[in-house]
Amino acid sequence: MHRITNAEIVGALKGCVDPEIGINIVDLGLIHGISVDEKNNMTVRLTMTSPMCPVTSIILADAQLRLEHIQDAGEVTLDLVWEPAWTPEMITEEVRLSMQV
Repeated sequence: MHRITNAEIVGALKGCVDPEIGINIVDLGLIHGISVDEKNNMTVRLTMTSPMCPVTSIILADAQLRLEHIQDAGEVTLDLVWEPAWTPEMITEEVRLSMQV
């Protein structure tokens, strides 16, 4: 069994796109922390752009499936947090620059 890396987790989560905005949850700045134990159990702390986000369940289900499909994945726990609150400044610089008109 190979040890899952944070890079693998980030790579999987980059495929998870917010359907309202069309940007992946990593580049949106929604990921607040990643941990992996010796059995490849993963915990990802993440937030949404708003507590009233209408697509929260879609994003969480997509993220869960993508993480479960990583080779040798153990249990996946998604920890939805609201602190710190999301702000547009959390979007990666590359994506912010591409959004400027």
